[in-house]
Parts: sequence; structure tokens; C-alpha cells
Amino acid sequence: MDKIAQIALSMIPNLGPSSCRKLLEAYPGEDIFALPPKELRMAFAGHLDMAEAIIGKTTHARAEEEWRFVERYGLRVLFCTDAEYPERLNREETQDCPVLLYVKGLLDLNPERALAVVGTRRATPQGRNFADQLIGLLKPLEMPVISGLAYGIDTAAHTAALNHGLPTVAVLGHGLDRIYPSQNRRLAAQIIEQGGALVTEYPSGTAINPGYFPARNRIIAALSDATVVVEASEKGGALITAAIAAGYHREVFAVPGRPSDTYSKGTNNLIATNKALILRDADDLCYQMGWPLPNRQSAGELQRELFQTLSPDAQRLYDLLKGHGQLTLDELVTLSGMSMPKVAGLMFDLEMQKVVQALPGRLYQPAD
Repeated sequence: MDKIAQIALSMIPNLGPSSCRKLLEAYPGEDIFALPPKELRMAFAGHLDMAEAIIGKTTHARAEEEWRFVERYGLRVLFCTDAEYPERLNREETQDCPVLLYVKGLLDLNPERALAVVGTRRATPQGRNFADQLIGLLKPLEMPVISGLAYGIDTAAHTAALNHGLPTVAVLGHGLDRIYPSQNRRLAAQIIEQGGALVTEYPSGTAINPGYFPARNRIIAALSDATVVVEASEKGGALITAAIAAGYHREVFAVPGRPSDTYSKGTNNLIATNKALILRDADDLCYQMGWPLPNRQSAGELQRELFQTLSPDAQRLYDLLKGHGQLTLDELVTLSGMSMPKVAGLMFDLEMQKVVQALPGRLYQPAD
């Protein structure tokens, strides 16, 4: 089939990806629209509406219009039988993935390894910082970072990839004639400029529909070998992506946080219910995935880098530890003048960042 016929087939009402793949397997290399009407009616015995739509070529006019849009804006149309189509979407467990993708950008969607990073739209500074540090440490692996171009962690993941010189893929829940949210138009342009890609299953003119974003999430999960959830509340799109990734036999990782933090409740629950592996740093990810561990900076170099992102209060606690060598939690409260809950929370953050080390008896010391 030519590209217009492929687009037209993907637009047949009610013809889902799995059924379409079975049809293509039954008639390998053939133009489905050229099959005898009798044969098509037999193939769709229980769904004659689809047979009649193919026989009547009811979607061809719309497909021709879309092809003009594709040519005008230099897009790629990847059909599931194309060599450039993502192999990860053609596996036995991903048969519900779209048979056709519209792509802006020339990035190879069949990399050796790929990572999805997702999370809440209401990301905290700590969550955005963690995403940046994680992706920065993974730079030597030269793998694409995949996310959904949404606010929050998605935006942080794409931005971190760009800042660290990695390609990034934004999977959209709408056509390539628009960018949502509109505030990320410049980010989308930078993704293309720096060798990444925008990917969608939806043709131009597709209206923004909240129902399309969970469907978008299955592409994010399928394109990746592992999905990292950085922050998530008890419900939300990131948890949907995690569930889909697990269903696709992909590894799922979640970043732990304080039980009291709203946007750690979802990630903590994933870990507690064994739906995700705990992710404290890049070492956890690489160890579980069997990926080569990146060359690490010395402890001093890494800590100096981390200090640049510490809050003034966190920096004060660290300075107290450096000056005294070891201090208990109660001593840190007394010396800093901060409340016990605040000090406990800050020390948890510093421990997660491996800036400080916790010892028995609520005792802490600098990690170096």
C-alpha cells in the first residue's frame, strides 16, 4: 500500500490496531483496499461496517488531505510494516499500539535503549531537580528520553535531556498542527532542533480531548525499555503510564519520597505494592536494567554540584554537620533553630541526594 492507503486504513472507523495487524498478517504485502469485496466481507463477517468502509474507500479523501499536510510540513508517516516504524510497538505485548505514527523530526525510533520519564504536572522543585540529575548522569548512555510534553515532570525531563545533550521524544495526544500546552511550543521546537522528535497517532485537526492522553501514554510506555515515575499523587496520568508499561513487560521505577508529601504518595504506593522498583539514583536504574554504569564523578565533585541546588536551610544543616562531624537530629534542631518536622524533612531530602549519611541513633554525618 502507498502512504495514502496506509493513512486511510488507519482512519477506518472501529478498526482497532490489533484487528488491523491481524488483517495485515492475513494479507501480507497486499493493498487491503484492492481486495475483492466478497473476501473483505468474509474477513469482517461480524463487522460489515468496516468491510463496507474499506470497499467504499470512505476515508481516502481525508487521507489525501492529511498527506498534503504531511508533505507541506515535512513529516514522516511510519506504518507498522515499515523498517523505520518502532520495533518496540510491534511486539506481541504491544499489539494495541497504533499501526501508524506521524513524526516530526529525523530521530531513529529504534535505539539500542530508551527511557521514559514521567510524573505529575504539578512538579516540585525537588522533583524537577531529581529528573535533571538523573538524566545528566545517564548522558554517557546516549539514549533518548521519552515523555509527554505536559507541564511538570514531562517538561523537566525534556528540558534536562536537551540541556545534557541527549535526544528526546515528545509523544502528543493530538495532531502535529498544534502544541499543547501552548507554553511548550518553544520547547517542542528545541526538541526538533536538537535532533529529537514529536510523535503522535492522531492526524491534523484532532481536537484536544482529555480522553486521548491516556491513549498517548501507551506509546510513551511502549517506546521505552523502562519507565521512571519521579513524582505522582494517588491518581493521575503517570500512574496510568506505569501500569501500561508493566503490562508491556517493561520495568517500572519510582522515586521514593516522604509519606506526607502529596506528590510522593503515588510513587511510594507503587513501591509498597511491588508495582515499581525503588529508584534512588542512576545506579539503581542501570543495575536493574543491566546497562553499563556511567563513569561517576568523585564524591566531592558530585556534592559540589548538588550544593548548588540546595535550599538555604538545607545548606545550613549540611554546614553544621561539616563543622561538627556528626550530629543527632535533636542537636541539629537545637543548633539550627528550626522545628523538628522541618529538620527531619530536610535531612530525608539530603539523605536521598546522598549528601548526608544516616547512622543508628538518629545520628547523621556528611557523606564525604
